[in-house]
Amino acid sequence: MNYRVLAPLVLAWCALPAAAQQLPPPSRTMYKCTDNNVVSYSDKPCLGAERLVVVPTRGVNKLSGKERIGRDVQQEHHREQFAEALRPISGMKAAQFEVYSRRIRLSSAAQNECRHLDPVLMQTEALEAAADKAGKPAVQRDLFVLRTRYVALGC
Repeated sequence: MNYRVLAPLVLAWCALPAAAQQLPPPSRTMYKCTDNNVVSYSDKPCLGAERLVVVPTRGVNKLSGKERIGRDVQQEHHREQFAEALRPISGMKAAQFEVYSRRIRLSSAAQNECRHLDPVLMQTEALEAAADKAGKPAVQRDLFVLRTRYVALGC
């Protein structure tokens, strides 16, 4: 057996979980940015960005005829079931519980600021949609500042 080939493969396979743990959690909020008629997508806000909510797939059941889901989807199902079990006590839906769980690690000041930013962001996005051509750049600047702060806090 050729150990010179096998040893690096085993080491790389063992290092994958450690490397994966260092990656930031995936964001479901993406921004469509247009600069000089060039469209790009990012998880970081940009000036005049269109906010997109991306829902990841939950397995490839149709291709194989078998239910095949990854560990991340299994964990997501588990968290949703847990949230539903606690719903009579907490009064939160699964999405609300997920936001609460994500923000629990933040400081109390950051949690308060996130709770304040939630409705302000929604109102500012509504203002952007309703703004005329002359007022839109000012609203977009305000929205960019709010979104940047929201991402920086980890909301």
